[in-house]
Amino acid sequence: MAFDLQIFEDEGLDAGFLEWLTKEQAAEVQRHFGRMWDYYANPMVEMTAAGQSGTESGRYYVQSQEAGLPARITGVVRNSASGILGGKFARDIQRKEVVIENDITWRINAAVDFLFGKPVSFLSRSPDAQKKAEVEEIIKSVFGANGGVGFFQDMAVLGGVYGFVDCFVRPGEGIYQNFTSQSRQNFPLEAVLRMAQAIELELIEAPRALPILDEGNYKKVLYYVQSFYLKKNAVRRRNTFLTRLLGLDRAEGCQMAEMVEIISEKGWQRYEDGELIGEGENQLGFLPVVHIQNLAQPFYYEGMSDVEPLIPLQDELNTRLSDRANRITMQSFKMYLGKGIEGFEDRPVSPGRMWCTDNPDATIEEFGGDAGSDSEDRHIEQIREAMDKTSSVTPIVAGVIGGKVGNLTSAVALKLMLMGMLSKTERKKFTYGEGLKKICAMVLEILDRADIYKTSIADRQMDVIFPSPLPENMLEKLQEAQIKKELGVPEEKILRELGYEK
Repeated sequence: MAFDLQIFEDEGLDAGFLEWLTKEQAAEVQRHFGRMWDYYANPMVEMTAAGQSGTESGRYYVQSQEAGLPARITGVVRNSASGILGGKFARDIQRKEVVIENDITWRINAAVDFLFGKPVSFLSRSPDAQKKAEVEEIIKSVFGANGGVGFFQDMAVLGGVYGFVDCFVRPGEGIYQNFTSQSRQNFPLEAVLRMAQAIELELIEAPRALPILDEGNYKKVLYYVQSFYLKKNAVRRRNTFLTRLLGLDRAEGCQMAEMVEIISEKGWQRYEDGELIGEGENQLGFLPVVHIQNLAQPFYYEGMSDVEPLIPLQDELNTRLSDRANRITMQSFKMYLGKGIEGFEDRPVSPGRMWCTDNPDATIEEFGGDAGSDSEDRHIEQIREAMDKTSSVTPIVAGVIGGKVGNLTSAVALKLMLMGMLSKTERKKFTYGEGLKKICAMVLEILDRADIYKTSIADRQMDVIFPSPLPENMLEKLQEAQIKKELGVPEEKILRELGYEK
């Protein structure tokens, strides 16, 4: 791919580095983050697509997490880059019973429910009361037009899986037209809300993000590059001389286009299959991307993923469950060894059936039957406990209560049971809350620079209020609110914390 970077000439973007970034580095990034998504979603693939034709269990599918199982179970030898569709068949090893219990998905989803299970509220800190109410209405309409609670949950899922999520703030066409318009006018609030709803908040998944950072400051993004494949609304056909001659010209699938997007504070470009299809000046004057780490990780652009530390434990759990399934398969059914009886192999063992033979040494021996293994069960339980400690998400978070857990009628007792989960959620409230504040400030700055709705820096300051994920006593909350009011906490903030809109 040949890049024409004249628009970035003043900024010193190196074409050779960009070529390496979008070819070699992009493939490594997609493979690394794609593995995390596969462990979270665990999609199924049909056996024919995976290059396998049959199993002892008779299942027609394989699952993505099988890539972490040893060859003695799957019958396939894989390397780090092969994935579920790669690898080669192991000699003299047949595929055995495979058991996949995805303990990652429900933990990630439970963490998302704790963070964004209820709608969040945005409270403006503008000193002007009227502008304060208008700013809150604008922000509410922007997030509502982009999915509302679903947008926040998607953000938390992507952040939890990959370790970070980026939000690209794309102004609508009407806002871009106002940048180039010579006439400046005062828009009524209804028109401002209508144009604000056209602002697109696009969540960028990690496999397509290739940020170019400042060499001396890893927190500053100089260029934001995206490399991905775009599905076209057209079919891909096999069109060669031989296929036309034999009449085999037929559709093979959906057309895919290789896309590369580059944006900086001054300009932008878009490439399709190596050709420049669009470029222009960045009229915003700043990079419209907000970076949000899932959990803060110093000296790295990426944050800490909730999935990555669970992958080795998930592989160990699936391995032991598969081993146990194979043992049960071999031992749970009675098997018989007949000696000296002619045609024994052709006769089923059933009640009332008799064998006769003239051989005095003939015998029928019974073997098999399930024999429990306490050490195996303890090992599986210890793996689950390790996953609980690593993720801070215990079964009680998902509502699974087994055995005696004490007196949960006390709110304090419940919080002690969920201490790890609550602490981790508080850390995420800070990182995601700061990201949401930056998105709000960026939206208001775009409207201000387009002369659609004027705001100052003070008007763009926001507070993000996360409701408590735990069931709470309403009377206790009201008493707490009364005490906060006596201490001088603003009434509007107290109402928002109680879930009321003024």
